[in-house]
Amino acid sequence: MTVYEAVGGEDTFVRLVARFYEGVAHDPVLRPLYPEEDLGPAEERFRLFLIQYWGGPRTYSDQRGHPRLRMRHAPFRVGARERDHWLAHMRAAMDDVALPAEFDRQIWEYMVYAAHSMVNVAEDAGPPARPATSAAPAAPAAQSSGDSGDSGEGDEPIRISLK
Repeated sequence: MTVYEAVGGEDTFVRLVARFYEGVAHDPVLRPLYPEEDLGPAEERFRLFLIQYWGGPRTYSDQRGHPRLRMRHAPFRVGARERDHWLAHMRAAMDDVALPAEFDRQIWEYMVYAAHSMVNVAEDAGPPARPATSAAPAAPAAQSSGDSGDSGEGDEPIRISLK
């Protein structure tokens, strides 16, 4: 049995990715990384990728070829701040889906690894310019008083662990 099957198949990944993008949609750090006006296409691509990665149908590769994650993310500034916000929303989504502990740990370890792998700017690089927006920033789901080395106005540093 694959992880995909063990956690509930497509329905579980639909719920996980939908919940993740609910957070991304209101995050002033992450939203600028999604150039499409509607997050739907990004949500579908991510869902199909995760489904395939965890043993489901190969629809992602059939439609898009090899994932080439670093290449696909190269045009976007991904620093520690973006990574940490991404992981905070993913952790909130995983908590909402409430996977069995063994699969939660396995999937979370992959998410942490993948998020760190997408970082493509030096840790000491300055923050990107914030777009003018009237929307109030949403607080990331997982915050602590730890020092992530990247804090901005209104941001509390986020510490992500495998625990």
